[in-house]
Amino acid sequence: MITKSIIPKSQLEGALRLDAEYYQPKYLELVHSLKKLNFKRLGNLAEVLRGNTPKDYGDYPVAIIRSGDLSGFFINEDLLRTKNENIFYLLKNDILISSIGRGSIGKVNIFTGGDNKFGTVSEVTVIRKIKINPFYLWAFLRSKFGQFQIGREITGSTGQLHLNTGNVENILVPIINNKLIKVFENLYKKAESFYKQSKDFYSQAENLLLEKLELKDFKPEEELTYTTTLSNIKSVHRADAEYFQPKYEKLISKLKSQKTKLSDLVKLNEIFSIRRGDYINPDYYVEDSKRGYIRIKELPLKGKVDLDAIVCIDDNFRNPKLDTLKENDLVFAGIGATLGKTARIPKELEGSFYSNNTARFRIQKKWKDKIDPYYLQIIFQSMICQWQFEQKQAQTAQAKITDKELGEVLILTLPSPEQQKLADFVRQSHEASKRAQELLEEAKQKVEKIVLKLKDSEIYSEI
Repeated sequence: MITKSIIPKSQLEGALRLDAEYYQPKYLELVHSLKKLNFKRLGNLAEVLRGNTPKDYGDYPVAIIRSGDLSGFFINEDLLRTKNENIFYLLKNDILISSIGRGSIGKVNIFTGGDNKFGTVSEVTVIRKIKINPFYLWAFLRSKFGQFQIGREITGSTGQLHLNTGNVENILVPIINNKLIKVFENLYKKAESFYKQSKDFYSQAENLLLEKLELKDFKPEEELTYTTTLSNIKSVHRADAEYFQPKYEKLISKLKSQKTKLSDLVKLNEIFSIRRGDYINPDYYVEDSKRGYIRIKELPLKGKVDLDAIVCIDDNFRNPKLDTLKENDLVFAGIGATLGKTARIPKELEGSFYSNNTARFRIQKKWKDKIDPYYLQIIFQSMICQWQFEQKQAQTAQAKITDKELGEVLILTLPSPEQQKLADFVRQSHEASKRAQELLEEAKQKVEKIVLKLKDSEIYSEI
């Protein structure tokens, strides 16, 4: 149904915004409710800047935070490294907003790391020199009152959306009682503590696995020269030199040496059915819905899928030919620089879709009682599988891997008691991560309650 909004000329934002989207009734109503409070424009509360894009990327000490790294409820730490040229360094408690592109634009995070150890790029807006508590401002910008304003200020066509610094400066921020503000900093720090616990549990699982297999200090050097036989080339139908790098064979030999004592090695296609995902037009992306859409950028190098980062698909979207995910499926990044990223699908994402650049692994019925999905996650994210993915990918302009090559990957199947020990650490990691996300969601909800209350006495009863 078409929504119609008529407003007087006096209420137009000068001659700067004449687009109808900006004056939708839902926006006007929320702006009206904000103006009942004591508020200031963000440009009067802080300095609003854009990062710089480095001249070159490389293996250097400074990590770069990009737009897509802000999609989760904490900043993604799997970051590029860059040269020390043209770097926009971040300062502690800078607030970052993803400011370009579909799917991630408008995402808000706060940088709590050390000064001059991280940088950012021009696709990220940086808010600093903040005159109010930065954790309150962070929570407000993540709330529906912050997000609707960010969404309203986005400009550009559907193909390329932008959020300019001037637009961010227009955002209205309610000024609240200082006694309430400390709540948001406390909630964030509690959440951050659970997030660190989550990473610690996951590290324990990794270390236990590598120690069990005597791989903890296994770091064979990449040899500059090596040979193979014609029969080997014919047997694998590969003639690219990288495939025969000795480190891969050394890893498999190491695993096979453990086989009789601890485990078995089973081909991936014997345990899983493999299916490639499907493309869904970004026109169907929405802020919230019952179904998600798992793309490569939402898959972690380590740990679980970040539910806060998932793109949602319009509930009205229908295509019976598209496959959907089940709990304990694994989704695999099958193309590009981060080929090999794999994550277990939690119950919350049942019924979701997965992109054409990914593959879905589903445990076959005969294996359901023999292998733990949480254990599989740590196996897929470990060097055991990652090195095999690296070896088997096609050496083309963009890394790819065929279903046949995937099916040949060897999966380590430890006895059930050993699997359980590893799976328990992974589960604890997921539980701690979930608790962290709940606390951040609580901070967002508290801001929304404050904005909806006009009297301090009412606000205190909610906090």
